[in-house]
Amino acid sequence: MRRLRIGVSCFPSVGGSGVVAIELGKALVQRGHTVHVIAHEVPFRLQTFDPCMMVHEVHPVMYDTFRYTPYDLLMAAKMAQVAKRYCLDVLHVHYAFPHALCAFLAKTMCGGALPIVTTLHGTDISLLAIDEGLADVIRLGIEQSDAVTAVSQHLIDQTMEQLAPKKSIHRIVNFVDTTVFYPRRCPLLRARIAPDGQPILLHVSNFRAIKRVHDVVETFARVRQAMPAKLLLAGEGPELNRIECLVRARGVEADVLFVGKQNEVADLISIADVMLLPSEMESFGLVALEAMACGVPTVASDIGGLPEVVLDGVTGFLRPVGDVDAFVDAVLVLLRDAPLHAAFREAGIARARAVFGGAAQVDAYEAVYASVCAKGA
Repeated sequence: MRRLRIGVSCFPSVGGSGVVAIELGKALVQRGHTVHVIAHEVPFRLQTFDPCMMVHEVHPVMYDTFRYTPYDLLMAAKMAQVAKRYCLDVLHVHYAFPHALCAFLAKTMCGGALPIVTTLHGTDISLLAIDEGLADVIRLGIEQSDAVTAVSQHLIDQTMEQLAPKKSIHRIVNFVDTTVFYPRRCPLLRARIAPDGQPILLHVSNFRAIKRVHDVVETFARVRQAMPAKLLLAGEGPELNRIECLVRARGVEADVLFVGKQNEVADLISIADVMLLPSEMESFGLVALEAMACGVPTVASDIGGLPEVVLDGVTGFLRPVGDVDAFVDAVLVLLRDAPLHAAFREAGIARARAVFGGAAQVDAYEAVYASVCAKGA
């Protein structure tokens, strides 16, 4: 495939879409392409300089007339500016809302000659598209894209059911960099967290209500009644204060450690024995994949795209949303049955490398780029 100049737009903060966008960009650079990241700040996964991966920041405009900064218009203007200046071959945007709409405006400003690839990650469909006022806008963004991908079959089905767009959607699942996420030996870190060798449970999220972090705390509190254990909570978000209060109310604050937002989590995951992911909705579940790659079984909700990642009874356990008793039982089984835990560990590592190692996904995105560029030629 010829080398391309690819524009990438994403939300740069902690979250699966931003992670995937930047990791894909890195992989594309390794294959000889040039990537231009267009975002409102430098993405947290992009901390090292690479001359073939440039960042173009969208700066706010402060004007008394505006109650809110018009992010979408500023993003569209920056997309068009970068596309013209660097002769972009394709613009790949993550999230239909608002980035696909921004890209459509940018394409119009570029004379209609800028192919758009949109990747759906979930929030734009599972939450925003439920709003009738936004559904038509999101559908327009999808239909005006030259190609659309989604990170799970569940998300494709959900999009078709809710929006019925006149556009085919390609399934390209998320992937994990197995040179970063692999089983690591971190004895000093583990000893600091669990000095008496207690098993460690871990939850990583943006602490939104949809993540059901209260179920994590309740699950841990009941596990803690059955055996000594520690809980690590990584991340920040609107539910953080509530969760801190719940931890104190359940009397487990001595065994719970809030570690805040972490840009690098491979070491943290590697010292855990079980990952907890009781979300009420996950279009994919990147944290579960990263845990599998590090050899950590996940106990997760049986919803959304998670069954496409976690194999129930093979690499982890899937349980009904909100069924804390079932989560507790699953965690205790893993912590008490060392041979089973070891089997899940090895199966997860093998699945992460074989199915989600990245090569096939990058190949698929390159094929999509080649297709839309050929149509525009």
